[in-house]
Amino acid sequence: MSQKDFITEIEEKKELYGYQKGDIDKIFDRLDNAPSDHHLLYQLPTGGGKTVIFSEIVRRYLSQHDKKVVVLTHRIELCKQTSKMLKGFDVKNKIINSNIKELPDQDEYSCFVAMVETLKNRLNDEKLLIDNVGLVIIDEAHYNSFRKLMSSFKKSFILGVTATPLSSNIKLPMHNNYSELIVGDTIQSLIDKGFLAKATTYSYDVGLTSLKVGINGDYTVKSSDDLYMNMVMQEKLLHSYTEKSLGKKTLIFNNGINTSLYVYETFREAGFPIRHLDNTTSVEDRKDILHWFKKTPDAILTSVGILTTGFDEPTVESIILNRATKSLTLYFQMIGRGSRKLPHKDNFTVIDLGNNALRFGLWNDPVDWQHIFRSPEYYLESLRDDAEIETHFKYVMPDSIKKMFAKTTILTIDIEEEFKKALAQNLRSKEVIEKSIQQHALMCVENTTELNQARMLSKLLSDDIESRIQRFVSCLGKTSKNYREWLVEDYKTKLSLAIGKKFRELNF
Repeated sequence: MSQKDFITEIEEKKELYGYQKGDIDKIFDRLDNAPSDHHLLYQLPTGGGKTVIFSEIVRRYLSQHDKKVVVLTHRIELCKQTSKMLKGFDVKNKIINSNIKELPDQDEYSCFVAMVETLKNRLNDEKLLIDNVGLVIIDEAHYNSFRKLMSSFKKSFILGVTATPLSSNIKLPMHNNYSELIVGDTIQSLIDKGFLAKATTYSYDVGLTSLKVGINGDYTVKSSDDLYMNMVMQEKLLHSYTEKSLGKKTLIFNNGINTSLYVYETFREAGFPIRHLDNTTSVEDRKDILHWFKKTPDAILTSVGILTTGFDEPTVESIILNRATKSLTLYFQMIGRGSRKLPHKDNFTVIDLGNNALRFGLWNDPVDWQHIFRSPEYYLESLRDDAEIETHFKYVMPDSIKKMFAKTTILTIDIEEEFKKALAQNLRSKEVIEKSIQQHALMCVENTTELNQARMLSKLLSDDIESRIQRFVSCLGKTSKNYREWLVEDYKTKLSLAIGKKFRELNF
């Protein structure tokens, strides 16, 4: 069933599924028995019908209480969708947008829908006041932006709703703002009951040690662009698409606009139907692109940070994570875009090019949300880091790169075996790195006729270098990320020098 059909069914029949009714009853038990200013958090996976559930909660609450309800979202698109759903439940509501400065007609409404920032600004102006609010519902509560409005609703029952009860800011854990968490059905349960499509995930090993982490705790756009725009990664993306998703309606998620535009050009030149979308796209162009995407069976849409929430296109058959993220919420949001069920769609494909499944687990794996809610720092610290993940990689040089080194017989080196030999002969461990550098230098010089060409050829060895360094440091034992990054940069510098020396030896 498509999301549109799902909404239509609710609007016509006002019926809820069993798991939704059960969760609503649990929430009302707290509404009826907890203090009137209680703060409750509710978790349900993307696609489980959170908006449907809290719309029914609003309807039932208003029928039982002579108080008002405020529903807060963080995006204007979500305001409109929420307002429409509430109307389907016969809840007359008013959207407080940037055009609303005062509320002279507030007595005509019992429910208001607003963006957090907009309502905060209006309340600060002291021209707009909503009185007698008994219930405040926070959609996408993990953003924690509603904290700005806490002082305005001190006596209200707060219900936060989210698919991932993990704060977007680790310094502001959700258990500081909510007293308890109610956990809804799991993703696997919703799949088994026929409410969500089943994901088949294909992971491609990607060396991420060159990525930098920014102040927000996730990988920076600059370092992501540097990695995902290189020829090897573009080739890996194109190969993974043609191998697993050819002909399927596909969403590609990127970390940076430059990467997405590069992806657009790569696929367009390969003859595939693709469009690009980001937050700088005009409203008219966005509408046109999404209409094209909806109507084109094999359409590919490459985007940046704009389709993770408030976007529902049930016909999506494939999700490509052309980025790495340290955000569990973002991970679930991206994959969730493909999980909508249709009569002819029981499965969808996930292509992971950021080691995300190795970091967080598969999308439908069980998650202890209560533990994450209570101990977010412990959970985040327990996640496998990139270095640990990559110790299990076995790098296989792509055929297209092998062709560039066709004159070289041996393209590999057993780092672990060379490390054992060095120890047995009481040699410095760095001898292993030196031997690897010499082999790479010879590969570059043997397959070119000019020094600059040889050095350009060495750029294709980036993934191989990352893999060799990772295997080397795993032999050393525990090492810091800074040291590993330094080893990679030092390796590339010495390789450039070794290529020059080797070139002169062979040609002069």
